[in-house]
Amino acid sequence: MDASCSPAGAALVVSVVSHGHTAAVRALLGDLARHCAHSVARVVLTLNLPDEPEPVAPDVAWPFALQLRRNTRPRGFGANHNRALADVAEPFVCVLNPDVRLAADPFAPLCALAAGQGVGAAYPRQLDGQGRVQDSERALPTPLALWRRRVLGRSEARVDWVNAACLVLPAAVWRRLGGFDERYHMYCEDVDLCLRLRLAGLRLVRAPVAVLHAGERASHRSAAHLAWHVRSLLRLWRSPVYRAAARLAPPSQAPLAREGQA
Repeated sequence: MDASCSPAGAALVVSVVSHGHTAAVRALLGDLARHCAHSVARVVLTLNLPDEPEPVAPDVAWPFALQLRRNTRPRGFGANHNRALADVAEPFVCVLNPDVRLAADPFAPLCALAAGQGVGAAYPRQLDGQGRVQDSERALPTPLALWRRRVLGRSEARVDWVNAACLVLPAAVWRRLGGFDERYHMYCEDVDLCLRLRLAGLRLVRAPVAVLHAGERASHRSAAHLAWHVRSLLRLWRSPVYRAAARLAPPSQAPLAREGQA
């Protein structure tokens, strides 16, 4: 499927990967069609499971070009987004989870901030189904930081990385970084990307917009996902990116970012 009706002046390509998220994808595409027709030029939807049904097209054409990709075998999070965005021609790219819902268009302020001098990526505040702010902004995941957050229940004191449920980058930055490191199968790709971005001298900036993120971490309920998560953390801790980031930004420095800051 390649339903092409991209609006003039739209500056963003959105990559969404579905792993059996049929209902969520249908709702998200509806949100994008209702609210984001002037921002989104193209949506690349990757169906990661071979037997996933295609989304049902609306009675009228999609207000953006919808490109459908179907995998013959499941790929990792980073590999899917890298392939979807390999031929990006738009000025900005967005990595977007299928379980995100949009009540309005967040992309104009996200792209405006991402275009700022020295900015590598912009992201929104994430809210859960009850309207509570989610902990999408994180410090460098040292073993001590994880212990403080998971066991002691302490909140983050700084932002070294943000999860990639909704992340907007200039296409030039995406190409410069080479996208996600595909050696991470499902977890820590966003940590690694944000650390490499910061090592390149670029900033993460939170926009004064919010999205609903209804997702639940699969590693909290699945032994297989927990194993992937642990393996990815071990790979991250052994990586030169992590070691360089630890030297660049000790966890005892820099306050939590606010809107329009990093």
